[in-house]
Amino acid sequence: MNIKDLRLKYPEFIYESFKHELNGCDLHISFHFSLNPDIVFRPSIVIRNIDTSIYKNLEQKVIDNLIFHLGLIEMLSYWKATSSPVITVKAGYLDDNQITWWSKLLIKGMGEFFYLNKIDFTSPDFVVIKADSNIKFLQKAEISNLKKLVPLSGGKDSTVTLNLLKELSDIGLFMLNPTKATRDIAAQAKVSNQVLVDRNIDSRLIELNAEGYLNGHTPFSAYLAFLSLFCAYLFDYSGIVFSNERSSNESNVRYLGYDINHQYSKSFEFENAFREYNNDYLSSIDYYSFLRPLYEIQISKLAASFPLDLPIIKSCNRGQKENIWCGDCPKCLSTYILLYPFVETKQIVGIFGKDLYEDVLLIDLLDSLVDETKVKPFECVGTYDELKAGLYLSINKYNSDLPVLLKRAQEVLKRDSREWKIVAEGLMSSWDENNNAPENLSQLLKGELNAQND
Repeated sequence: MNIKDLRLKYPEFIYESFKHELNGCDLHISFHFSLNPDIVFRPSIVIRNIDTSIYKNLEQKVIDNLIFHLGLIEMLSYWKATSSPVITVKAGYLDDNQITWWSKLLIKGMGEFFYLNKIDFTSPDFVVIKADSNIKFLQKAEISNLKKLVPLSGGKDSTVTLNLLKELSDIGLFMLNPTKATRDIAAQAKVSNQVLVDRNIDSRLIELNAEGYLNGHTPFSAYLAFLSLFCAYLFDYSGIVFSNERSSNESNVRYLGYDINHQYSKSFEFENAFREYNNDYLSSIDYYSFLRPLYEIQISKLAASFPLDLPIIKSCNRGQKENIWCGDCPKCLSTYILLYPFVETKQIVGIFGKDLYEDVLLIDLLDSLVDETKVKPFECVGTYDELKAGLYLSINKYNSDLPVLLKRAQEVLKRDSREWKIVAEGLMSSWDENNNAPENLSQLLKGELNAQND
């Protein structure tokens, strides 16, 4: 459907209200969004196995504030259907600084959605967020202990974080709609403290998508930030340890004067913005990324040092339901390139079901991952340089005639004047001081990195 017609028909998106109630040991949360004149959304969340004795002693205003904010990040998934020019928040109060913060998140976090739907979002009044409520929940969550909540996805990054931290202190796992891979990684780690959450998308949104209303990417890691923060408060954790890496800072394409980054809400920019917002409006709970100093290729080498987990790890969006790597998408090829130098060939081919370097159908996909004149695939993939370094290391590892993709990679590397041995060595030993992890955890990670490179 035409965005101009949708914005005319639905000029206002309204965050009406939220509700929550304890049902046995499960906390049920629902939100009410509306698009006048005829669309209503009621998405819901269920947080499992609440300790009711702890819950009854928590501050109600804090709970309300954190749930109110969950609704603010949830609403972006529903607002996008019509991209209404006005968002009216009736569920709670927002001051001017908060409105500015949410407006920036909407523009930067929805960049991929705008790009793929060819939407010009650059006018100052493209979206106006209005606060139409005097309901103030502002009372910050205060927690002081050493407990850490680790979001676990079933992918290699969060699995590396879990393996490096599970013996350190009181660790719990946060799992949203856990996949088989997520559950299996958790079971192998033998971490009993688990926070389980079910998120339910309103079926009306799915119906609208089928009818041709607008659809696309939303800042999912920002959603995880707000949701995990609330869960940390409910389950008495003072820190949330994400696994977002340095590679996520690289954008995919330039559009209408803006850098469009599929991974914006994984980026260091967002991490700092969220930390500031959290400190001002939400809690004393610390939020940071343990793996921020590292590139994806460095994390891949660390992942290879946990061979029992490698066959379990899955992070292919297409193959998630079947618990497989599809072997045909940007995520699969990027992961394969970055893991290949550090894993026995027979094992990695077994994990992915084929040797991706032998698949001639992936040549165009390879080009999109390493050619900076093309649009970088909208997936969580490595940077241009580290993917080329991974290909260089793969070529050096190969002990027979090069397969089709590595022949193509060899051509790409030869067109670049850099010495790829030096580039690869530099990437593998690189450390970004721009991170928010506590000093003791930074030193632990740096020690693991140095041990891998010795």
